[in-house]
Amino acid sequence: MRKLRYRSFFPYGIAIALTALLALTFAPRLGTAETPVKGGKLVYIVPASWYPSLDAHQETTFATIHPSAPFYSLLIKVNPENPGDPTDFVGDVAQSWSTSKDSLTYTFKIRKGIKFHDGSLLTSRDVKATYDKIVWPPKGVRSSRDFMYSEIVKSIEATDDYTIVFRLNFPSAAFLPSMAAPYNYIYRADILKKDPNWYKTHVNGTGPFMPASGTPEKGFADGKWSVKGSHVEGVRNPNYFIKDRPYLDGYRAIFIKKQAPQVAAIRGERAMINFRALPPKTISEMKRAMGDKLRVQESTWNCVLFVAPNHKVKPFDDVRVRRALSLALDRNEASKYLSTFAIIKTVGGIVYPGHPLAITKEELQKLAGYSPDIEKSRKEARRLLKEAGVPKGFKFKFHNRGVEQPYKHMGIWLIDQWRKIGLNAEHWVQPTGPFYKTLRGRKQAFPVSIDFNCQSVVNPILDIGKFLSEDKSGSNNAEYIDRNLDKIHSDLLREGDPKKVRALIRKYEKRVIDEEVHYIVTLWWNRTVPHNARLRGWKVSPSHYLNQDLTNVWLAPK
Repeated sequence: MRKLRYRSFFPYGIAIALTALLALTFAPRLGTAETPVKGGKLVYIVPASWYPSLDAHQETTFATIHPSAPFYSLLIKVNPENPGDPTDFVGDVAQSWSTSKDSLTYTFKIRKGIKFHDGSLLTSRDVKATYDKIVWPPKGVRSSRDFMYSEIVKSIEATDDYTIVFRLNFPSAAFLPSMAAPYNYIYRADILKKDPNWYKTHVNGTGPFMPASGTPEKGFADGKWSVKGSHVEGVRNPNYFIKDRPYLDGYRAIFIKKQAPQVAAIRGERAMINFRALPPKTISEMKRAMGDKLRVQESTWNCVLFVAPNHKVKPFDDVRVRRALSLALDRNEASKYLSTFAIIKTVGGIVYPGHPLAITKEELQKLAGYSPDIEKSRKEARRLLKEAGVPKGFKFKFHNRGVEQPYKHMGIWLIDQWRKIGLNAEHWVQPTGPFYKTLRGRKQAFPVSIDFNCQSVVNPILDIGKFLSEDKSGSNNAEYIDRNLDKIHSDLLREGDPKKVRALIRKYEKRVIDEEVHYIVTLWWNRTVPHNARLRGWKVSPSHYLNQDLTNVWLAPK
């Protein structure tokens, strides 16, 4: 694989400072070089009940990425040897790329000889069809990342069999990092033309692994490699375009929803890792039991839990009620308490904490729900509820995902917090598949729900696109239209002055979580990953979506 370092045109005028700071902030904990050993099967845990679908273009969950990423390739990706640095990208199916002097044209050269699982050759036509589906999805097809490109990308052209050209409406530093999004699986054009939803239930990629059974021409739908609620199994792809990879013979992703059996599986060496994370207290106990057989990797996490009040369900269509929900939360106390047993910790706004564009503590305390005086905030919350005509003891369903870490822990805490301002929330928990169906169902499917913004490459200006109006963002589940918010973000994409960029983000943030309280921020996550010491070649990153194709992973001898 030819490594290509990302050196972006940065219209905000702070490229050098950001690159240096980000490299320090997200520098990975690298070990010493070792000689990889071929062979063996990696068994790892996916901490969910099942995946909603296999089409990563449409999904937003690790429950899709973790079992299926090894089947697919990307155009470019975060460097797997340095995944903590969000400025370091390498080609995947792209052999190289270049940028025009005005930064309006990006040209990618595609490797020759890459084969899909069914034997067909990959060309730039497949890459174009893939990104057409992501950027401009056909009617009836969901794209969870169209908002990342819709304003920026002007056109996508396959100028020859191995050249793909992206033309932009304006220069944007947000563009190239977005191309490394781990959800941007490269699909076959002929299949998408016949059925753009085919990949929800079938597999045909160019990744280092392929499904362990079934017929490639049938998308492996006739195999037993995927057993609902149990596992997904892959074997080495003999036609993978990097000839000495993968090192593993295969892998088995086993779905275990609850934490206790996950820990038992790793301690008993029936599985080697849960790539997502486990809480610090649990890891300490595992370390005492396993000793040198356990290694731990840690990183800050580009993931945050939100409360999404449905703007089309009364009384949550009233900003006073939404504001009361936020004012009730003692986030500082939650950080101290929940972080001891859950994978959540940091109090922050909508931008990844620690990033140069993130809100400061002083700025944050001026927004609703962040005052250090929690009793004063809750008094104001009760006043707003009374003013809005919400009776004491008002009952509503709080919709949550049936994943223990950290969703259920957060849900229990939220319900307790709202009880302190006179609200009575019922905890409505669903498994991952039904949860997503309800969350995205519209038609007033829920009154209030847990939601999240878990991104991969740290790219704040695009990451916060989640909060755009529901007709502009495939990830806005709170069902609102806010053209003022859309205009601020549009200005932000085009702004070149670093001070104005920061001011626009603060304006956007204030409108989202203070003025309109479209969404309510709870806590940012903290990623601590314990794994069997035999597992080598994998490095932790700020996101549990990154570096999951297992290309470089190998197993040391027992």
